[in-house]
Amino acid sequence: MIRRTIFTGVAALAIVSFLAPMTHSAAAASDTAQRIADHFSSVRTMSGEFVQFGPSGEQTGGKFFISRPGKIRFNYEKPSNFKVIADGKSVVINNPKLNTWDLYSLSQTPLKLLLDERIDLSGGKVKSVSEEDDLTTIKLADKSLFGDSTITMMFDPQTSELRQWTITDAQGKDTTVMIFNVEEGVQVDQAMFNIDYQKVSDANRLNNGRTP
Repeated sequence: MIRRTIFTGVAALAIVSFLAPMTHSAAAASDTAQRIADHFSSVRTMSGEFVQFGPSGEQTGGKFFISRPGKIRFNYEKPSNFKVIADGKSVVINNPKLNTWDLYSLSQTPLKLLLDERIDLSGGKVKSVSEEDDLTTIKLADKSLFGDSTITMMFDPQTSELRQWTITDAQGKDTTVMIFNVEEGVQVDQAMFNIDYQKVSDANRLNNGRTP
C-alpha cells in the first residue's frame, strides 16, 4: 500500500496553469499516456481523502473509495454530507438535506474513463499530454459519449500515481478533485457502492409531488 502527502492546494493549481509544459506529438503522447494509464489501471482498489474545488472556487472535502471497474464513492464531510456513488452502471448524487438523488448513466460521464477496467486511450480519446519534471498531465475526451466534457488527470511522472483530476463540463466550468493520504490495494467493502434504485425512485417521486 502506498501513501503520499497532499499535492499543494489552490496555489499549485495556479502555478501549474502558468507553466510552459512540453507537449508531445500525437504518437508520442499516446505512448506516454498509455504507459501511465496501464499502471493506474492495474490498481484495483484505492481509498483516501480528497479536496474538491468547484467552478466558483467553493471548497469541500471528505473521503473517497475506488474499486475497479466502475465503482467510486465520495463521502463529503459536514455540513454538506453529500454522497456520490457509482456502482459500475450508474452514478447517483445524494443531497441528504433535500433528500434528492440525481441519477446518471456512468457511461455518459467522464468518470467512466477514470474507472474503466482498462483505460483504453485509442480512438482519439487523448486530447493532449504534457510532461514536466514533477507532473504528467493527460487530457481525455470522448465526444460520442459525453459531448464536450473532458477529464484531465495529473500523475506523478516517477511513480505514475494519480494526484488529481479535473472535469470540465460543456460550459467550460471546472471541478477539480485533489487526493491525498492515498492507500492502494486496500480491502474495500463492495456494499458501499450499492445504489438503492427503489429508494432513489421513491425519493424522486416525492420530490416531484407524486405519491410513491
